[in-house]
Amino acid sequence: MQAKQPRPHGRTFTETGRRAQIVAAAIETIAELGYPRASFAQIAKRAGLSSTGLISYHFASKNELFQQAMIQIYGEITAFMTERLEGQPTASAALRAYIEGNIEFSGAHQTQMKALLDIFINGGIDYGEPKERTAVSPLEQILRWGQETGEFRDFDVRVMATSLQRSVEGPNFLLAGDAALDLRAYARELVTLFERATRADP
Repeated sequence: MQAKQPRPHGRTFTETGRRAQIVAAAIETIAELGYPRASFAQIAKRAGLSSTGLISYHFASKNELFQQAMIQIYGEITAFMTERLEGQPTASAALRAYIEGNIEFSGAHQTQMKALLDIFINGGIDYGEPKERTAVSPLEQILRWGQETGEFRDFDVRVMATSLQRSVEGPNFLLAGDAALDLRAYARELVTLFERATRADP
C-alpha cells in the first residue's frame, strides 16, 4: 500500500486557505472597527463564514489570530523591503531606498498598516527592546556600511537608526487623520533630511 504524503504543516490546502481568509478578514476588521471591537462575530461576518466556530477551529483565541495577522503584515513588509534593498550599490543608495520603500509600502498597504497601528496603540503588541532592535537592525547595517566606506560621517548609529525608523513610521499615524497626505513629498523631505544628517563633511 502506498504511504500517504504528509500534509504541509499538518494542514490541508483547504485549511491553509481558510486560515488565510480569516487572517485577511481580521486585518480588514481591525482597520475598519478598531482592535477592541474586532470580535470573532465581526470577523466571521466579513469573511463570509456561517459561524464563529470556524474561526475557533483554526485559532484558539483572539490573541492568537491577531498575532498571526501581525506576523503576516511584518512578513509582507520584510519581503517588500528586501526586494527594494537588494543590489543597491552604495550605502547612500540603500538609505534612500529604505526611506522611499517604507513610505511606499505604507501608502500601498494602508489597511494593513492601519490595523497594525491600532493593535499597537491598544496594547496588542508586546513591543520591547528585542523587537526594537529587530526593527532598526537592517538600518544600522546600512549606516555602518556608509561609515566604513566614508560616505557617512561619524555619528551614533543607534541614535540615527532609531530617529530614522520613527520618521518612516510617521505616515502610519498621519494617514489616520489626513488621507490626502502627499507621501511622495514626505519621502523626499525625509531623504533630504537624512542625507544631510548622515553625509560626510565635504
